[in-house]
Amino acid sequence: MTSVTKWAVAAAVLVGALIVALLPRGGDDSAAKPVGDLGAARSAAALQPCPAPGAAQPVKQLEGVTADCLGDGVRVDVGKALAGAPVLVNVWASWCEPCRTELPVLQEYAKQPGAVRVLGVQVQSPAKDGLDLLAKLGVHLPSVYDGNGQTGPVRTALKVPPRLPASYLVTAAGEIRFIANPPTFVNTDQVRAAVEGAS
Repeated sequence: MTSVTKWAVAAAVLVGALIVALLPRGGDDSAAKPVGDLGAARSAAALQPCPAPGAAQPVKQLEGVTADCLGDGVRVDVGKALAGAPVLVNVWASWCEPCRTELPVLQEYAKQPGAVRVLGVQVQSPAKDGLDLLAKLGVHLPSVYDGNGQTGPVRTALKVPPRLPASYLVTAAGEIRFIANPPTFVNTDQVRAAVEGAS
């Protein structure tokens, strides 16, 4: 076999291997889905829609701060969405054990007559983990996703302490008040008292 023939055979084998490598594979369809596809997790969580921007002046401390709505991925201008009415903002992460206790309490509070709106802010954890946790807990509160890193725009603007969960009352006038006591809500009476005390 001449050296030219050897090169031709080697080239043919290489081309054949390349074609086989590029052929579509059967089996798990999920491998073909884009990374970060949250459609199924969002459907399972069935979160309430994030608040839409109102006509009132944006909350000054959150003016220009945006985050993705966890329920549908739509970009939310947080300063505008929280303007004009009192809102309880709860910052949580999927790995946070006290958050797992508190989130269902906030869900129950939000259903009560006279409750202020509640908005969750997921931080420091993957969005899918947060959606899976909310689905498992049966919590459907509107939430925004502030990223998986150590800081995010909402967390930075609120000056969230390292310990989670953290709750804030945004007043109708746009003032933001950190709720230090109790550090974690374990019943709806505590939530109501904290909201009234911060109003």
